[in-house]
Amino acid sequence: MAIIKPFKGYRPKTDIVEELACLPYDVMNSDEARKMAEGKEKSLLRITKSEIDLPIGIDVHSDEVYNKSKENFKLFIDKGWLVQDNDAKYYIYAQTMEGRTQYGIVANASVDDYLNGVIKKHELTRPDKEEDRMINIRTNNANIEPVFFSYRAVPEIDAIVENIVKNKKAEYDYTAEDGFGHHFWVVNDKATIAELEQLFKTKVPFTYVADGHHRTAAAALVGKEKREQNPDFSGNEEYNYFLAVHFPDNQLKIIDYNRVVKDLNNNTNEQLINKLEKSFDIEMKGKEIYKPNALHNFSMYLDGKWYSLTAKDGTYNNDDPIGVLDVTILSEQVLAPIFDIKNLRTSKRIDFVGGIRGLGELKRRVDNGDMKVAFALYAVSMEQLLNIADTDNIMPPKTTWFEPKLRSGLVIHSLH
Repeated sequence: MAIIKPFKGYRPKTDIVEELACLPYDVMNSDEARKMAEGKEKSLLRITKSEIDLPIGIDVHSDEVYNKSKENFKLFIDKGWLVQDNDAKYYIYAQTMEGRTQYGIVANASVDDYLNGVIKKHELTRPDKEEDRMINIRTNNANIEPVFFSYRAVPEIDAIVENIVKNKKAEYDYTAEDGFGHHFWVVNDKATIAELEQLFKTKVPFTYVADGHHRTAAAALVGKEKREQNPDFSGNEEYNYFLAVHFPDNQLKIIDYNRVVKDLNNNTNEQLINKLEKSFDIEMKGKEIYKPNALHNFSMYLDGKWYSLTAKDGTYNNDDPIGVLDVTILSEQVLAPIFDIKNLRTSKRIDFVGGIRGLGELKRRVDNGDMKVAFALYAVSMEQLLNIADTDNIMPPKTTWFEPKLRSGLVIHSLH
């Protein structure tokens, strides 16, 4: 069963939260981060993307960058921009997008739960990206950014959260520049804290990494590392836990994650369509953007026209949680045999576009000659994600895209 723990968070004062909070470090490059932090001396990007305070072109994995992050973190505390709560608490973090609000419990997750499989994963991680975040955590001795978890909804937990948000004033409540709302409550009632902890222990058998696999791995491995350095550890030290936001599965929505390909692998447009007809029922839709309307239905944009592609029976396996995924169908029926793209992680001929950018972005990249053809997919469901994690399977690369992204800086967990 899942373990969650309250903690003494470092948080910004209400009047600077909008300036300080920022998007996660891995959704932008250094140039974009510089622009986002321009004119904002209190932006957390100065800790999570600290290269922006150093000369342009510096190696983002250099000691100078990590040390600058540590220096800036200390500066934020010294200046009172981040203040630690006196007592261990939970927090409620809600996000609003397009009229839909999801409510997460901000709590420490357990290193033990990660190591023994109570925290389930659906993606592979890269050692180099893990190590980068591990160095950041070691250097700051803190989880600066939270990870995004889910769990199968529990009515009793939902009721507690609903009661808090209805009867308690939000500590932070603002709309970010992207139009998404962010709302944050502090839970300091000891009875409520104890009840939530007990409900997770008795009603939540597993939690699931929704977004942030590298940060999760890094946080857990640093905790494991600190244990090994302290063989007499009690299990209660802060490094036995790491910062996560836990959302019930029925409030989350995964959006599509689409593909664009640079060339047709020496096929003409006509030859491509003829080859696709072996596995798909094809309908030409014209110049108006066509969005897939069901599982196993795809849209293709080629030479100024949109097409509907519906996978034929026999091209997928309903009894295989990976084989039934549309990303698998596209890879096995299209990308590998027709385009000779067999490794999505390494091929330079394919790129991926999050659905938050809209299908217009696929059209733009084909029309401007950057890419030759685009494929849009129907979004994976939360139930599919949980089933894959439950069966210890791994999703193909670039399958899920969650929005809104968690804002970093609303609360930080120190390992001291």
